Amino acid sequence: MLIDSFWRKGTDFLGTQYAIMCGAMSWVSEHHLVAAVSNAGAFGVLAGGAMPPEMLSGEIDEIRKLTDKNFGVNIMTMHPQIEELVAVCVRQKVSHVILGGGIPNVAWVKELKDADIKVMCFAPALVLAKKLLRSGVDALILEGTEAGGHIGPVATNVLVQEILPAVKDVPVFVAGGIGSGEMMAAFLAMGAAGCQLGTRFVCASECIAHPNFKQAFIKANARDAVPTVQLDARFPVIPVRALANEGTKRFMAFQLEMIEKYQQGKIELKDAQMQIEHFWGGALRRAVIDGDVENGSVMAGQSVGLVKDIKPAADIVRELVSDAEAALTRWQKA
Repeated sequence: MLIDSFWRKGTDFLGTQYAIMCGAMSWVSEHHLVAAVSNAGAFGVLAGGAMPPEMLSGEIDEIRKLTDKNFGVNIMTMHPQIEELVAVCVRQKVSHVILGGGIPNVAWVKELKDADIKVMCFAPALVLAKKLLRSGVDALILEGTEAGGHIGPVATNVLVQEILPAVKDVPVFVAGGIGSGEMMAAFLAMGAAGCQLGTRFVCASECIAHPNFKQAFIKANARDAVPTVQLDARFPVIPVRALANEGTKRFMAFQLEMIEKYQQGKIELKDAQMQIEHFWGGALRRAVIDGDVENGSVMAGQSVGLVKDIKPAADIVRELVSDAEAALTRWQKA
């Protein structure tokens, strides 16, 4: 296939047939989906960011019962037990670890690499990409603000233009707003080693998300996936892209209530900040597992408008590869 020459660096790095990563999504990217994606020839990623060490180890065991293919483990650098999570990955001899949530400690990177584990990190800017590479990171992921969940401020297209031409020595994967094989082909043609998609795989048959959660994706348009709004700089809000619902409306009202109480001297600044920060506690699980898509957090990328059906992960991967191959072939002939 023509596409093989475009993403060979990515497939060699991942050890897969296709350089397609399934983004790590909390409560969604557990062993069923991870194994299904890897068995389809792509690269499943376990969302281990919020897991305690024993749960992470158990999930890795469950994945290996379902597949003998490569998969990755995503862990968050701000996790209070990050060192234990790194140790689990080393002990379990996973092939790849994706460190998210900030610049990782060089010692963690070294510990993983000393165990022959390939380390990937998210690069939100060129200066940080260079810093990550100096720390020994083996590959980068450029994730734009179009993605679902926790997001940065810069669009995928801008990150690609800034970083791809400047980073040639390691594989660079592109993520954020990708929902079609043709878009994958465009990034591959620009020099990406592969692409990461999350939103599309939510509606894989093997995904354990509640039927209500999946139907919310199928019904949604791109403009429904909006970032959380911060009303006052004194009360920071972590930007998260999710589908607008009653919960997002109540969050706006709750921020106003806390701001007014603080201005009236009825609450201390720190207490108001803490209450705003904790508003969404447990909200993602309520949406994904319990199916409360009105009050829970329905994290989704802007590519949600391209999700039209529920099908097996293998069919999703096959369609993406076929469409990307067709696009590359068409452009080559033009």
